[in-house]
Amino acid sequence: MTGISSKPSAGASLVLEDVVIAYKNFVVTDRINLVAEPGQFIAVVGPSGGGKTSILRAIAHLTPPLAGTVFIDDEKVDSVPQSIAMVFQHFALFPWKTVEANVAYGLRARGWRKARAVEETRGLIDMVGLKGFEKHYPHQLSGGMQQRAGLARALALQPRLLLMDEPFGALDAQTRELMQYELLRIRGRQPSTTVFVTHSIDEAVLLGDRVVVLKGRPSRVIEVVDIDLPAPRTRATTASKEFIALRERIWALVMDDPSTALGSAGD
Repeated sequence: MTGISSKPSAGASLVLEDVVIAYKNFVVTDRINLVAEPGQFIAVVGPSGGGKTSILRAIAHLTPPLAGTVFIDDEKVDSVPQSIAMVFQHFALFPWKTVEANVAYGLRARGWRKARAVEETRGLIDMVGLKGFEKHYPHQLSGGMQQRAGLARALALQPRLLLMDEPFGALDAQTRELMQYELLRIRGRQPSTTVFVTHSIDEAVLLGDRVVVLKGRPSRVIEVVDIDLPAPRTRATTASKEFIALRERIWALVMDDPSTALGSAGD
């Protein structure tokens, strides 16, 4: 094997058909339909408590749907898929393990020997900007550095489908912005299909190929907005009239203002 970072994962296709998610007698989602083509970045926005995280859990089969079906690469998901990885808001690093041990953890769990797992993940640690911090423990890192380590750990598994649950939500504003552009850069190196949950409409528009807007209780998909912004996306992108129009269109959908939602993106 030549090294993880030099062998980008091909993205998986993802389909949700009429997915209903419930906890006991409380129905969270109402027939969610969603399609992600291989390599696409799907951002999901909507109000708090609207089922965004529940959708990720259903895709990963951590919370099996009450009704409906999840397909990954045209195969029905009826157990936790091996081709996925998740990144959480609260880093979820093992405090007693170093950066290199945390990043290598998934490979070790799959039976890799320690030396081989550490060797294979060195390129990823460099790619996320943590070279020189391999022997540091989580408490010795900033929040942004911890999240970089969490992202590297997920990418070490070469997931065909990457699920990200508000991964930058616990970071300060400046670090969050830096991590957004870091993720854009990393996507070019490891183009996994990604489903990214966020409360930030700006973040969704900056990162996404498509933005899925949820609304209601139980929630449903009220619109899927294609994000046709040119690459590369930079800080200048967020000041463009195209970006602003898309942001305002999605904001109007979330806030129930149809007069704004009808066409501002096409102006």
